[in-house]
Amino acid sequence: MVVQIKEVVSLKDLRAFIRFPHTLYQGNPYWTPSLFFDEYNTLRRDKNPAFEHCEVKYWLAYREGRIVGRVAAILNHKHLEKWNQRYLRFGWIDFTDDPAVSKALLDAVESWAVEKGMTAVHGPLGFTDLDPEGMLVEGFDELSTLATIYNYPYYPVHMQKLGYSKDIDWVEYEITMPDKPMEKIARAAEIVMRRSKLRLLKIRSKKELLQYADELFNLLDAEYQSLYGVVPLTKKQMKAYIKQYLGFVTPDFVPIVVDENNEMVAFGIVMPSLSRALQKSKGRLFPFGFIHLLKALKKNDRVDLYLVAVKSEYQGKGVNTILMNRMMEVFRKHGYTKAESNPELETNLDVQGQWKLFETRQHKRRRIFIKHLNAESGN
Repeated sequence: MVVQIKEVVSLKDLRAFIRFPHTLYQGNPYWTPSLFFDEYNTLRRDKNPAFEHCEVKYWLAYREGRIVGRVAAILNHKHLEKWNQRYLRFGWIDFTDDPAVSKALLDAVESWAVEKGMTAVHGPLGFTDLDPEGMLVEGFDELSTLATIYNYPYYPVHMQKLGYSKDIDWVEYEITMPDKPMEKIARAAEIVMRRSKLRLLKIRSKKELLQYADELFNLLDAEYQSLYGVVPLTKKQMKAYIKQYLGFVTPDFVPIVVDENNEMVAFGIVMPSLSRALQKSKGRLFPFGFIHLLKALKKNDRVDLYLVAVKSEYQGKGVNTILMNRMMEVFRKHGYTKAESNPELETNLDVQGQWKLFETRQHKRRRIFIKHLNAESGN
């Protein structure tokens, strides 16, 4: 049967694009659906500020009138300007275990890449580094998180057969939280604060937390700029992410370190795991999905580590111990026993080194695949 590729041109098509994984992963105990409204707002050109500097196409693959695959292609002009790489991104890729389907989808991406004068295709990537990225290559029997992509084991096999190879990997850790205070970390945190004249902010409400949101994302933008594929965020994008990331978290889960002039030096964003709640709600807040999410926020034994940033002049000076010590206090208070690190670049040995103090399990690995194109042949 012939595979038909159709470009997404209407909001009805876009809804089908977003909902396809719910069919593909139905009954899978490890897949965590995204929040539908987050996906909808991210993928709509009238909602996502990234469309101001990105050209985007989405395609659906059909066989006998049934959707069997999807893919997005993103031409991010800020990536071209910053990295001087004529690379097209692909993301939101899902397909049945049929080589004809995956080939048809990536043929569409590669053809558009050649048409736009690009020399390579890489992904899975989003509009920015804050969108889920990286195809799972290890850890298929581990629960996924809201911040990451889940995929079946056959995905990377298809990619390799289509001429894609590894560009870079992220690794992920499950961290067992100690049930007692770690005196070594507590003492180190106290010494670092005293020596560098730092302190933890005491934030009591979401309204107060939002007053620091702009400074937080400015620090994030500055300190993540050298990481793989990262492009600078516009002010509009920062506002969108502030709404997305800080809408659910409470001040307890956002430790912020400031210097003697009250300027932000470091922060972390942590959230109770929403994975099981999203599975129960099928990624929807209404009519009853929000109840599962509220329960997960109040009662849970697992947390997800989302974002951590330390100002460059304070890196290597032990500031991370301040954040870690505060987070562990919060974890003990709420009864959390496990933490998911979420993706860390395999080359980021400094970040991985901090987990040596804990009982850990490196349980997932995800990959950016790349294919260099022959402009004349289109592949």
